Amino acid sequence: AGITMYSPMVHWKVTKGTKLGIVGLGGLGHMGLKIAHALGAEVSLFSRSKGKEAEAKSMGADKLILSDDKEQMAAVANYFDLIIDTAPNEHDISPYVECVAHDGTLVVVGLVGPTSEKLNTQPMIFKRKSVAGSVVGSIKEMQDLLDLAGKHGIGAEIEKIDIKDINEAYDRMEKSDVHYRFVIDSSTL
Repeated sequence: AGITMYSPMVHWKVTKGTKLGIVGLGGLGHMGLKIAHALGAEVSLFSRSKGKEAEAKSMGADKLILSDDKEQMAAVANYFDLIIDTAPNEHDISPYVECVAHDGTLVVVGLVGPTSEKLNTQPMIFKRKSVAGSVVGSIKEMQDLLDLAGKHGIGAEIEKIDIKDINEAYDRMEKSDVHYRFVIDSSTL
């Protein structure tokens, strides 16, 4: 999860003052908030749930934007230098493209496959916005991430489970009921 988020931040040169948006507060998103905060970015979380605000802020978010609130989305139109979309399910990415600034980029790291809507290219063409994808980083990026994580005390939030609970964990994952990563206790194998 860490390298999936860190690699695009390095590639698109996230530093102090970069306006970064992260879509989704799951296994990837929560690590993205922590890493972006450590890099000094102004980081915002896009979510459908107002109830995640306190948790997001405790992980480094400066603000929460409700992605299904048209006024909140309009207020951040053309604002972000970079948005990293961690949502794993099929969804419309066009609203996030609208929030990317001139010369900015939306990077998809969670969804592998088609989006639910056709992508509107107009804001991309007229404001030189880009949509890209990213999966993993290099060995050097991994080492740099580990150094950053050590320096700032960054780690994944996990829920440890016994192997006997694997089917229940899978069902919970399907319902987005995970905080934030399941880890199997190897002593229960």
